Amino acid sequence: MGKRIKKIKNIRLHREGTNTLIYVGIAIVAIAFLLWYLTGNSLVFKGFCLVMAVVYLILINFFRCPIRYFQGETDGIVVAPADGRVVVIEEVEETEYFHDRRLMVSIFMSLFNVHANWFPVDGRVKFVKHFNGNFHKAWLPKASEENEHADIMLETDEGEEILCRQIAGAVARRIVTYAKDDEDCYIDEHLGFIKFGSRVDVYLPLGAEVCVTMGQSTTGDQTVIARLPRS
Repeated sequence: MGKRIKKIKNIRLHREGTNTLIYVGIAIVAIAFLLWYLTGNSLVFKGFCLVMAVVYLILINFFRCPIRYFQGETDGIVVAPADGRVVVIEEVEETEYFHDRRLMVSIFMSLFNVHANWFPVDGRVKFVKHFNGNFHKAWLPKASEENEHADIMLETDEGEEILCRQIAGAVARRIVTYAKDDEDCYIDEHLGFIKFGSRVDVYLPLGAEVCVTMGQSTTGDQTVIARLPRS
């Protein structure tokens, strides 16, 4: 796909957070005004304002949407689809689509991570499927199959299939997927967004060279998590 020679632009807020930030902001102001009316400039009023200011800053931090561009060649490269921490690197039996063994790399996103998701490879979206399910803690092994999740099957220009799975967690209650069937996809583009703590799994062919380690922090669209085998 060629070499990317673009600079990283400024951070903005993700559109998924617009309504949340507006409604929460209105609610905080309304309650603060009521407390001020009932108690005046009391410790209760000051304490509420301080706590809510911290909460609102956490929300703003959560809905950050950095615009990033991968620097370098993208052929055969798999980048991290999310900010977070690597919690799983293992060989697994994938029985839903591939019906063979795959390398699975899982990235857990805490409340303080950016929750936008990026396409991990250049190629084409073969299909997108959404499954309802439970809301176990996202880092647990059973979360990958039992939790609510969205599966995005991607195919590179070399014909290699990569499965990217967005997984809801114990707090997350909404998975947003922008990927559409049969559309071209590129590293640097947003795949979707998951509201609050969650996880993304990437299923790779066994011949892939994993480039991250357990517990390593990842930056979405920047950290190379694997190199695909040459055709």
